[in-house]
Amino acid sequence: MNKVLIIDDDKELCALIKRSVLSEDIEADFCNTGKEGLQKLKEKEYQLVILDVMMPGMDGFETLEEIRKENSLPILMFTSKNDSASKVRGLRAGADDYLTKPFDMDELIARIISLIRRYTRFNQTDGMTQQLEFDGLKIDLENRSIITENGTFELPPKEFDLLLYCAKHQGKILTKQQIYEEVWGEEYVYDDSNIMAIISRLRKKLEVNPGNPKYIQTIKGIGYRFSKEV
Repeated sequence: MNKVLIIDDDKELCALIKRSVLSEDIEADFCNTGKEGLQKLKEKEYQLVILDVMMPGMDGFETLEEIRKENSLPILMFTSKNDSASKVRGLRAGADDYLTKPFDMDELIARIISLIRRYTRFNQTDGMTQQLEFDGLKIDLENRSIITENGTFELPPKEFDLLLYCAKHQGKILTKQQIYEEVWGEEYVYDDSNIMAIISRLRKKLEVNPGNPKYIQTIKGIGYRFSKEV
């Protein structure tokens, strides 16, 4: 059974989430401070962390940074309504997704399931995965090519690397800085033209309708996301 760790100083909310995820056969532990959360992660194995930004003592950002030093499991952060700065800061520091309070419990559960599924999918231990398959798209890792409804294409290095990075983080909102530093291996200098040009070329190859992309979606003001619906 999958297990999540909830780190939030709202004890009633923690208990509510724990009861709700049990209906999906997901176990949950919770604690109310960042330090307690870090200790729990040393003692048990989890498939997901739910982390609140606003906590006394060690806040969510500090806790996130400490988790990322040791662990790559998915992290969903709670932020305050309309706090775009916290969303971007959390994503840049390594959060996989965010949800603003107050939120709909059904949406939270859907995101939990999606993040756990993606983490499990891309962390297989057999090491044999040579092809990633999505709805209408196959990514051939060995030949660095794609098969789509538009045909089969061998991709130039940057196009393939960007696509693979987004696909391996399916469902996660990636900032332009994260994409640039991963694909180009250089410090981000706030020039989005390279990223935009490559995504435009990819969409022409991937999409039946590039103007309404099915795979790499634009998240206005933040970056891009490989759709979790495919």
